[in-house]
Order: sequence, then structure tokens, then C-alpha cells
Amino acid sequence: MTRKKLLIGLIIVVVLGGMAWANLSVKRTSGVTINVEKIEARDLEAQVTASGKVQPRRTVKVSNEASGKVLRLAVREGDVVTKGQVLVDIDPTQLQTIVEQREASLATARSQLSQTEVSVDNAKIALSQAQDTLKRAEASASSGLIPREQLDRARNEVKTYTSNLKSTEQSVLTQQQRVKQEEANLASAQIDLTKVRVVSPINGIVTQRLIEEGETARYNAIGGGTDLLAIADMSGIEAEIEVDETDIPFIKIGQLTKVSIDALPGKEFPGRVTEVGNSPIQAGGATGGRATNFKVKVTIDGTVPDVRPGFTCTAVVTTATRKKVLSVPIQAMTVREKIVDAGGNIVADTPVAAASGTPVATPTPGAALKDGQSRKEIEGVFLVRDGKAVFAPVKIGIAGDKYYEVLGGLKEGDEVVTGPPTAARTLKEGDAVKVTAATPSSGTTPGR
Repeated sequence: MTRKKLLIGLIIVVVLGGMAWANLSVKRTSGVTINVEKIEARDLEAQVTASGKVQPRRTVKVSNEASGKVLRLAVREGDVVTKGQVLVDIDPTQLQTIVEQREASLATARSQLSQTEVSVDNAKIALSQAQDTLKRAEASASSGLIPREQLDRARNEVKTYTSNLKSTEQSVLTQQQRVKQEEANLASAQIDLTKVRVVSPINGIVTQRLIEEGETARYNAIGGGTDLLAIADMSGIEAEIEVDETDIPFIKIGQLTKVSIDALPGKEFPGRVTEVGNSPIQAGGATGGRATNFKVKVTIDGTVPDVRPGFTCTAVVTTATRKKVLSVPIQAMTVREKIVDAGGNIVADTPVAAASGTPVATPTPGAALKDGQSRKEIEGVFLVRDGKAVFAPVKIGIAGDKYYEVLGGLKEGDEVVTGPPTAARTLKEGDAVKVTAATPSSGTTPGR
């Protein structure tokens, strides 16, 4: 019996020893399986993408300068027109009548001027005769051949005819001014008559037809004319986009932009930001809770063939560029709550050295706060050191499409945890980890 008990005890010891060894082996090889990527220098671009509409830089409303019924509309919406091309014909009957009246008035004035000029000639002849008579009377009077009364009468006739000549000459000047006035009235009426034919003031596209044939186009000197057509000058076009308020601080005038137009797939058009709105527009209305957007205008370089006002477009604005800067994958960034002192420095019970050589504080969960301390969420990444995850605070700059610019906290060659997707959310300071093959760097990436 003693021998049997000894054998049983030995078996139990072996089993327990095997279990302990297996448990220790499992502990040695256990840990979260992660992916890592090395910190490298890359070219980065920060970009803002927004949608909007294509609009002409200049739109002209064409109106009439003559009243009358519209006899003909020579264009339709969408037609391409050139400067000076006939757009609308208005009934000229009323203005033609005015021209004829002005012509008749001018003819009358010229006739009266001719008659007055004849009267001047007659007045000059009469004055000359009276002056001759006066000379003879003076000679006779000095010899005593005529009485004094006859001499005075001759002198009075000269005065009368002189006054008559001056009056007639003044009438000529008045008639000349009247002729000039009637000539000006006729010229004005003739110009008004030409206004019954409305022509395009610019090269462009007819975007609206605001009147139809048979309707009356009215005009007055105070209110102006009736809007007949709208013409867009598409030689210079803009993309009017709506940018979210969170992106507006990064948008500046002059920034380079690429515009794609839905109706012209496969093409991108370069441009620049030329206007940034100061007043917000409410997306979907002014109801509370709606996203607030701002209007930004992008002027597209050159011309865009076959473009039409109102085409939907997407603009990508490059807000910042960086050349050969350290960058960290976006998916590696996470946030952890840390205890900080009054100066904002992380404090902990036991400092742990990160792979970058920077001491990283590891506060005890639930630790009581000392005077001047507070809890704060810190941005950073997890590094791997001696098979464990170590949190390293990181200061970041611009955001590219896949990477953030690193301003501090990491150095080239550091390996940061990038996967699996849940790693950044679930890893804790000091967790055991197992590293799989590092994700190959994608090199230079475009920004967002």
C-alpha cells in the first residue's frame, strides 16, 4: 500500500508540474497581436473638400431702352451669343412716328430761318437807302434848301431802320438756335428708334428668357426698362462651394484648388480661392442643430469647354503642404486619460521609458489626485517596449489623407501600433503584445 501511494503521489506531482509548465508557457507566449509601422519622413498635403455649383464670374441682365410690343425673340435659353448680336426686336411704329414729327419740325425751323435771313437783307437795303437820304438832307440843310423838319425826319428814319436791322439779325440767331434744337431732337429720336433692336452687350450664353413674343416691354427714365434676358459670360467661371465651419479657419485667399465637374467626368481644372465668406449660410435652413457652412469662391483658371451655369462641382483646396516631415499613421493616434500637474506635465507613480527614450508617466488607475493635479485626455500612440505596449504623447501638425505631421514626441524609426483597428481603443499601458510583420510604408500620400 505504501508503494502504491508513493506512485500515485508521484503521478500527481508530475501532472501538477506539467500544468504549471504549460501555464507558464502560455503566459510567456500570450499577448495582444498587433501590427506596427515605422515613423518615416514624408511629403504631406492638408486639403479641404467641398461641393457646390459652377457660376459665371459675370452675369448681365439685358433690358430694353424703348417701349413697345416684342415682335421677335431671336434667341432661346442655352444659345451662345456674341457681342452685338440681335436678341430682341420691338415694334418701332411709335418711335418712327416721333422721328417723322422731328423731321417736319426741323424743316419748318429751317424754312423760318431762311425767311428771317431774307428779312435781314431787306433791312440792310432799307437802312442803306435811309442813310443815303440822310446824307442828301444834311447837304441841302446846310445850304438852306430844305427845312429843319425834313432833316430830322431823315435822321429818325435811319434810326428806325438801324433798330429794325438789329432786331431782324437777332431773330436770325434765335432761328439758328431753334434749328440746332430741332436737329438735336431729330438725332435723339433717331437714336431712340435704333433701340427697338436690342443687341447682346457681351459674348456669353443665354441663361434666362424673361419675356415672350407679343408681350410689352416698358421703359421710363426713372425705373428703367424691363428685364428681357440674362446672359452669362462663361469666359471666366467660378466654383461657389459650401465649406464647413470647422474647415473655414484653414481656407485662405490664393490657395491652390482642383475642381471637378460632375457633367465633365474624368477632368480636373486648376483654380485659386478668390473669396471667403464672412457670413454663414445654414445648410438646409436656419433650423437649430443644422451644420453651419460658409460660401467660398474658387476662380477656375482658363476656360472650361461646354460648361453651363449651375453644374454641380467638387473642389479640393490645398490648405497646407509639408516636405519631408515625420509623419504618424492616423489610425495609430488615440486618446488616454492621464494625470497632469499644474504645468500640464503627465505625472505617475512609476515612470516608464518609451522606445523613443522619452519618460512616459503611467498613473495608477483610480489614483487619488494631489494638490495641483487634474485628469486630462492626452493624444498619443502606443509603442512597443520589451513586449509591452507603452503610451507616448504626440504633438501633431497638419492632417494628410493617411498621416499626421509629427511635431514632437516621436523620432524617425519608432514603431507605432497601427492595428488591428480595435488596438488603439482597447490597449492599456503595460499590456503584453505580439508584433506581426510591419505594414509597409506607402511613402508620399496626398492630404485631405
